[in-house]
Amino acid sequence: MVEKQFVNNLFDVKGKVALITGATGAFGKAVAFGYGHAGMKVFITGRGDTKCKALCDELKLAGIECGYSIGDPAVEEDVQKVVKDAVAKFGEINVLVTAAGYNNPQPIVEQKLTEWKKIMDSDVQGTWLFCKYVGQQMIDQGKGGKVIMVSSARSKMGMANYTGYCTAKAGIDLMAQSLACEWTARYGINVNTVNPTVFRSDLTEWMFDTGSAVYKNFLKRLPIGRLGEPEDFIGPCIFLASSASDFMTGANIATEGGYWAN
Repeated sequence: MVEKQFVNNLFDVKGKVALITGATGAFGKAVAFGYGHAGMKVFITGRGDTKCKALCDELKLAGIECGYSIGDPAVEEDVQKVVKDAVAKFGEINVLVTAAGYNNPQPIVEQKLTEWKKIMDSDVQGTWLFCKYVGQQMIDQGKGGKVIMVSSARSKMGMANYTGYCTAKAGIDLMAQSLACEWTARYGINVNTVNPTVFRSDLTEWMFDTGSAVYKNFLKRLPIGRLGEPEDFIGPCIFLASSASDFMTGANIATEGGYWAN
């Protein structure tokens, strides 16, 4: 017998504490507001104090409990400080969303090793470090947790000039699957990825000109018939933060408008 209360509580995330990296980006900001409006306490982090403070103030004005801390996700000492600050603010961390990342598409023969390493550090090392230290916090708390890594549709589909980004996102997919094997049965920590295609941000706004050849060509690969918006990812991230996803771990969630299907 499935009880009504069980069903009604499936997507309830009220009171949970979420740490969101890369929170001042389009994805992170949308999820921060989505989580906050769903009743979660939101702790945001990024590299810039001005942007993080402004976002935290904006969240507070919307009635959302918020805190922030500054740090480079690829620097171990910074990550340790951010995690410590989050626990000092809210007492625990129940959900981690790793939305920090970087890309600079270039042909491999032209891309400098330092630039390739920057992509790896921002996308892979930063994710690994936050998983390491938030994971330890969740283990110490003894209540399980939810880890949601922001990957990409490009993690499984190569693209010219993307030897850095595609490689990094494929690594994130496998990192999630490895951590699922390492953590879920033993500690009750579910680890999954969301894998978006192109969505609107400051960096991609130029692609949303509906009259351009780039836009029209991209839409040929998207069965959903449009490019993504940051708000499109709030639902999947709430689902992955809630008990509705308790039987899911190590999954790469297609949030790409059908791009993998075409």
